Amino acid sequence: MQKVLLLLEAGVALSLTGNPRTHFRIAKGAAREWKKIKQRTLMDAIRRLYQSKLVDFKENTDDSISLTLTEDGKKKVLRYRLNDLRIKKPARWDGLWRMVVFDIPESNKQGRNALALKLKQLGFYPLQKSVFVYPYECKDEIDFIIEIFELRPYVRFIKIKEIDVDLELKHRFGLM
Repeated sequence: MQKVLLLLEAGVALSLTGNPRTHFRIAKGAAREWKKIKQRTLMDAIRRLYQSKLVDFKENTDDSISLTLTEDGKKKVLRYRLNDLRIKKPARWDGLWRMVVFDIPESNKQGRNALALKLKQLGFYPLQKSVFVYPYECKDEIDFIIEIFELRPYVRFIKIKEIDVDLELKHRFGLM
């Protein structure tokens, strides 16, 4: 199912890009993945995706079928891309600290653990169990993560100028 979702995403990416080189790169990668999938396996995967409401289909006048990603399907594709997420470091630090603070209920323990793990993987420093600090702009990446894990009501993003452990953080992030 993951391969099918990624191939459908490649189709969306092709339609959104105007650069011929990018078209070629996307098409080539999609073609490689497509060849790896057996027809029967493909049909089973499409059936499961449709049943799980990740794709929708419509019959065309020429007897072909068009598959499209539903909103849930798009979220699922983004979830697979979470592993590739990186935060770009600027040439100069702007002097602001970014804090991610959360209070996630025990009923969503899996999401809480996934968020903490992802923040650590991205290089955030844990000040406390549910308080993480980072020196560079990362609001878009944090928004993406909390949407993926459906944690919006429990997570706050804060920019601050000063913190009592400023020197320790500057040393930890190599900003001195």
